[in-house]
Amino acid sequence: MTEKVGFIHTALALAHLFKHQMAEVFPNVRAFHIVDESLLQDLLESGELSSSIIRRLSAHVVLAREGGADLIMVTCSSTSPGVDVARKLVDVPVLKIDDPMAEKAVEMSDSIGVLATVKTTLIPSTELIKSKATMKDKFIRVESILCEKAFDLLLQGDREGHDRLVKDAALELAEKIEVLVLAQASMSHLAAEIEVAAKTPVLTSPNLAMEAIGRLLGTETKKPH
Repeated sequence: MTEKVGFIHTALALAHLFKHQMAEVFPNVRAFHIVDESLLQDLLESGELSSSIIRRLSAHVVLAREGGADLIMVTCSSTSPGVDVARKLVDVPVLKIDDPMAEKAVEMSDSIGVLATVKTTLIPSTELIKSKATMKDKFIRVESILCEKAFDLLLQGDREGHDRLVKDAALELAEKIEVLVLAQASMSHLAAEIEVAAKTPVLTSPNLAMEAIGRLLGTETKKPH
């Protein structure tokens, strides 16, 4: 039987991104997408991952399993701690989109930079990297930059302004570390350009997440064009 992957998103743009990536990388794997923008909206408004948000996230995970998902991926970095609760409610793997990226960063270096444009993403992403290092009994140094103005511009539809600020912040951070992590999928399109300019390895979550899906499903990963 063909495997089925369920995605849970807090932004419609991510659903479009992963629909494209799944079709390109895993054309024979079925996928479906649950989008609930209220999760991130409420999180940004309150500044904390409330019990209500965790309950709703967990409900989506359960629904994804009931929808036949053999593997579930939550693509919002800000809700990452809630995934630990949701995992206990289903009998299939539930991935955080940043899990593979955090593991890769710790494997590559003990000097890691984390760049985020949303405050509620910065701490979970940093803590996830630290937890991966602890699991490997490895000491690491993490430097971080929050570029909130870039996210404001993105919400206003100014993609060019967003990209400019992200690149400037990335180059600043790259001077202090050996591996740079872009903590949100919304920045992933800038990775190659930043890597060349900064002369520093840059990690983003979408491609590494695709590789993780392939490993878990035992399905060969096709390289995106």
